[in-house]
Amino acid sequence: MAAWLLALLGLAISACAKSSTGNSVLVLLEPSLDKANFSTFFNGLTESGYELTFRAPRDAKPAVIEDDVAQFSHVVVFAPDTKSFAQDVTPQSLVSLLSKGTNLLLALSPKKQTIVNSLAAEFSLILPPPGTPLISHFPERDTPATVIPVKPTENPIVPTKGLLPVWFSGVPFAYSPNPLLVPILNAPSESFAADSTTDSGAEGIVEAADKGGEGLWAGSQLALVAGFQAHGDTRVLWAGGVDMFSDEFAQKESAKGQQSGNAQFVRDAAAWAFRESKVLRIDSVAHHRVNETEPRETYTTNDHVVFNTHISMFNPKTSVWEPYSGISDLQLEFTMLDPHIRTSLPPVPSNPGEYEVTFRVPDRHGVFKFIIDYKRKG
Repeated sequence: MAAWLLALLGLAISACAKSSTGNSVLVLLEPSLDKANFSTFFNGLTESGYELTFRAPRDAKPAVIEDDVAQFSHVVVFAPDTKSFAQDVTPQSLVSLLSKGTNLLLALSPKKQTIVNSLAAEFSLILPPPGTPLISHFPERDTPATVIPVKPTENPIVPTKGLLPVWFSGVPFAYSPNPLLVPILNAPSESFAADSTTDSGAEGIVEAADKGGEGLWAGSQLALVAGFQAHGDTRVLWAGGVDMFSDEFAQKESAKGQQSGNAQFVRDAAAWAFRESKVLRIDSVAHHRVNETEPRETYTTNDHVVFNTHISMFNPKTSVWEPYSGISDLQLEFTMLDPHIRTSLPPVPSNPGEYEVTFRVPDRHGVFKFIIDYKRKG
């Protein structure tokens, strides 16, 4: 019996998804792109426990949505030259996937106005005109001006420290003010977007910079990779080009004798997009008066009330939700239209994952709510 239970437990663990929401991935791969040229990225997902299904953008099956139900937990779109997709792949259907719990990973086209490029505006991204890729002549190197090494900066989405420069080729984009956007990789300060790889427009760039740079597609304010986190915690990863996921860029040296940081960078970024990393969950909430254990339907003014909650973080290595006490700035609001009390909700040292605070009910009659509103990028 014990051996049988152990075998069942092992089966259950092996069947757990790498993601907190599911392990099925649909990859819309343009026929002109050879799947073998992205083996490092795709094999990395497979080895992590994901089940990848490949389909050409114009194919009708397998469907993205069927009977108004999303058929995959995650959708990857690598189709930089595809202008027309099958009927089930439209900007509207891709947006609707977010409300159905499906995450998206989208690569933009530096050459054409595609469905994916048109969709970017819905997520507060501003693209330059088609055919204006990112260009940089620095540092001096033997690659074209459109193939650029970019040093990742530390951010919560790509936590791997000491990453070597990431090779990038594609289109940059600018941000509109939107709190749901999460910057992941920005352009080098000396780079710019142009329709020519020569320096024919250099004087215009300098002149625009001297005037404050309004409308200038240049500098470190341009984004190359960004995240978007919807209200339901579904996530979208935007990349300025598909080449950064390729084996060529993963194996390309960024320094003599050292491979680039591409393989690790895109894996970390995908882990965030697929809700492996940085996923928190409120497991329970409770409230009661001091020296009591059960909640009351009503509290009286000046009552001393204890409020506590338990929070977990998803561990993709074990596919288990584990108690998480790492939030130092959590707050509780006791609200009637407006917060009458806003107080810190600190972790309880002796109980991992538990946060608790005691406060006095204000001298005000009405219907109050306990609110935890914790929003941070990523």
